[in-house]
Amino acid sequence: MADISFEHGAGTPGADRRTFKKQLNKVYGWYTGGFIAFVVLLAILEQAGLPRNWIGFIFLFATVGLYAGIGIMSRTTDAAEYYVAGRRVPAVYNGMATGADWMSAASFIGMAGTLYLTGFSGLAFILGWTGGYCLVALLLAPYLRKFGQFTIPDFLGARYEGNLPRFIGIVAAILCSFTYVVAQIYGVGLITTRLSGLAFEIGIFVGLGGILVCSFLGGMRAVTWTQVAQYIILIIAYLVPVIWLSVKQTGVPVPQAVYGYQLEKVSKRGDELRADPKELEVAAIFKARAAEFDAKVKGLPGSLATERSATAKKVTDLQAANAPSTEITAAEKAMAAVPKDEASARKAWTAAKAANEAQARPLAGMPNHAQIYAGDPNGDAAARKTFDESRRNFLALVFCLMVGTAALPHILMRYYTTPSVREARESVTWSLFFIFLLYFTAPALAVLVKFEVFNVLVGTPFNELPAWIANWSKVDPSLLSVSDVNNDGIFQLSEMKIGGDIIVLATPEIGGLPYVISGMVAAGGLAAALSTADGLLLTIANALSHDLYYKMIDPNAPTSRRVALSKALLLVVALCAAAVAAQKPADILFLVSAAFSFAAAAFFPALVLGIFWKRANRWGASLGMMAGLGVTFYYMATTQPWMRSVFGVTSPIELWWGIQPISAGLFGVPVGFAVIIIVSLLTGEPKKETQELVEHVRYPDLKRA
Repeated sequence: MADISFEHGAGTPGADRRTFKKQLNKVYGWYTGGFIAFVVLLAILEQAGLPRNWIGFIFLFATVGLYAGIGIMSRTTDAAEYYVAGRRVPAVYNGMATGADWMSAASFIGMAGTLYLTGFSGLAFILGWTGGYCLVALLLAPYLRKFGQFTIPDFLGARYEGNLPRFIGIVAAILCSFTYVVAQIYGVGLITTRLSGLAFEIGIFVGLGGILVCSFLGGMRAVTWTQVAQYIILIIAYLVPVIWLSVKQTGVPVPQAVYGYQLEKVSKRGDELRADPKELEVAAIFKARAAEFDAKVKGLPGSLATERSATAKKVTDLQAANAPSTEITAAEKAMAAVPKDEASARKAWTAAKAANEAQARPLAGMPNHAQIYAGDPNGDAAARKTFDESRRNFLALVFCLMVGTAALPHILMRYYTTPSVREARESVTWSLFFIFLLYFTAPALAVLVKFEVFNVLVGTPFNELPAWIANWSKVDPSLLSVSDVNNDGIFQLSEMKIGGDIIVLATPEIGGLPYVISGMVAAGGLAAALSTADGLLLTIANALSHDLYYKMIDPNAPTSRRVALSKALLLVVALCAAAVAAQKPADILFLVSAAFSFAAAAFFPALVLGIFWKRANRWGASLGMMAGLGVTFYYMATTQPWMRSVFGVTSPIELWWGIQPISAGLFGVPVGFAVIIIVSLLTGEPKKETQELVEHVRYPDLKRA
């Protein structure tokens, strides 16, 4: 990499861009071939007896070490290099870096898992995220590049003439980016734990080292070239096991073209399982357990006292009978697990009731994979209501993800790194292409894995279940657990509780591939999480060091101090995000989607109106951003279970028009637009120079007065 280094001045005016691009092609061509050879070598070593845990450690440290090496070679203290990579990244490589920056742990790990669990409704993520890039290309990327600032708060401060909109932009950028980065670090911890066997909390901080060494040393320059390398790893890792499953099941190596045939078989098999007597037997047991927990909740506080005495008596009886130590230990654990007070008992037993009710539903709560919306438009009142709410939430989520994509600060920053406005527009096209490769494959992965589970796993004796089930249960029992509920020794679908976050990571093992492919997929997931985390941490650190410190506190600060401050803040923010992620606040997909709603409500109206309406002014933008973000945050804080617990909200959940908290931006975006327009019309116009600048950016051939 040193040849392209990423040396300062390599992309300055007058340099041969075509030569620079040829160097990049050569370097990354060798890199791709080297990665494939590395995987083949590990596969040979595995067949020769190399232990699995060694393979995991080799993948972990080799890939993280590679990214660290690029970060070290790309270290810089130059402001333009640190913040915007010298504005010399060719369109195709900026598209690849943007693809890696975009395809986070949610895309790589969570999306196919969500499609596996929810079927059609999971397509909202693909439609929303892909459609968002169309908005970026049409409405934002080329125009923001013409304005020429380093960051989104920088643009807000320049366009809206002051530090107030800049400061609000800083707060909003930190909020949505921090929420997003927590999800990435959670994914890093999950993957590092699977690869290394370390505890989840330790795995988070091991993976964090790989994040920091890139963004910490070289800023956007290091992050850009690292993200190109990470994209190559993640896309190979994603495609290989899906192609293998496609060949195994259909004989065709193009899963995107043939998974529709497998979907028909999955739907048919799902109907058979719904009527299977063994599945119905397991569902009845879960239903009975749910009823028991419901009775306990209704019987409080007396039921808690009864539970305590019963568990204590069991321990005493076992000890008196000199029972085996394993039975006594299990009884003591059960006694220790009894809630300490009425409030904790109500919370624990209510959650247990809900979990058992979910397992009691057909196919463990999974809908028919091809069913468009839940409910029935031609059914009774309840079925029609369910159908309407399902359709409403699908469209609301698509809207929030589209608008949020178009407003995410860490993505929009990428278009400041291209040499020209034309290449900024071209790089959006390349971004769409590179993202399409994964998004077009995710639905196929979900169907092929479900076919494997329905037809191979179901009906297997418990003592013959594949090793990956036990391995993943050790990583996190909340993500995967199985138990022989009806004691027949045969695995039924309803006896497995599985989280969407492990579907992709477990795909190679589900398909019977060598463990080296599992290591490669985990390395791909790690690349996805690290690449996005790098961009997000850099966005937060730059918002604080460049926009807050340099633009608002000390405009005379030297470049070296600004870059040093950005690095220090990046370290602090990363440690805070890791501490939050270690608490496992919510699943990856919710955290990511919340970030999209925050970004949509805070930035999209201000950015679009700032570009296309020269009358939008400082007070309109400032109040509009606060109003949009405030409405979104309020709705989420009062309806999302984890956020309700954080803010101590105890009132009953009241959804507006049945919209789930994941789509809270649906309410914030129109409020933001309305407030900006109304307040701007009621207050003074922006300066003449600002209005002329807006016209010039939109119509560059128009002569300025």
